[in-house]
Amino acid sequence: MAEALSFRLMEESDLDAVCDLEARAYEFPWSRAIVGGCTTVPYRIWLGFRPGESTHISQAFLSITLDEAHILNVSVEPALQGQGFGGQMLNHLIEDAREQGARQMFLEVRESNQAAMQMYLNHGFNEIGRRRNYYPTAAGREDALVYGLQLRFDQV
Repeated sequence: MAEALSFRLMEESDLDAVCDLEARAYEFPWSRAIVGGCTTVPYRIWLGFRPGESTHISQAFLSITLDEAHILNVSVEPALQGQGFGGQMLNHLIEDAREQGARQMFLEVRESNQAAMQMYLNHGFNEIGRRRNYYPTAAGREDALVYGLQLRFDQV
């Protein structure tokens, strides 16, 4: 079991570190302009830290509009993937979304990302749709699977 992470919201001074992790974690990372743009709209950008460390090892972008939360991006330091840190971040995002009043949560995941799909299923998400040719690949495009999670059942 991975040690428990602590979480805090991104600050402006974190932009370089967030872009650096984005570039290490993805073959097609978000640009600095996209990441920076996320700081000017009401996204909740969470950073995850191991005990006693000042450099974050995970990050996630969460959008909450009215009663819907959308996970836009979850990244874990590549050398630390598969150790439960992504699951800890996901638990934190689910709790944060509930606290912010969200009733449902959605995300897209590459259909080739079996580890992420299993993590989402293990946290109660269900596949609810498909977006054709959503993600770029070296050979063209690949579909995204859309996952959803009911966060609250009152007044649905």
